[in-house]
Amino acid sequence: MEKQKKPSRQQVYTLLVQIGRKDGDGLPDGATGAALMCFASGVDEAEAVRETVAILKQADTAPLDVTGYGTLAEREAQGHDIDADERALMQRALDENAVIVAQMTPFFGDEEQG
Repeated sequence: MEKQKKPSRQQVYTLLVQIGRKDGDGLPDGATGAALMCFASGVDEAEAVRETVAILKQADTAPLDVTGYGTLAEREAQGHDIDADERALMQRALDENAVIVAQMTPFFGDEEQG
């Protein structure tokens, strides 16, 4: 007897992804990489991380490391201040079952070279 699958319970996770350089990645000249703040939907954080890494690779970036900050409720419980814009992007990620890059901060090499 086959069980019917219930619709999965998607949640949105906040992920900080560090990317390295790759041809065509769109980062500014001189940048050594970047940090991307992403909101990604998934049934668990592991799925959200896998989806985010896959999408970033398709977008010609080189994901190196992912740090998970949990769901909206988990972040609120930790005392994070989450503004209306962030909440709207999180809702969009949930509604569209998508990965949203909310912020990109390029890294530049050590300024004290030479």
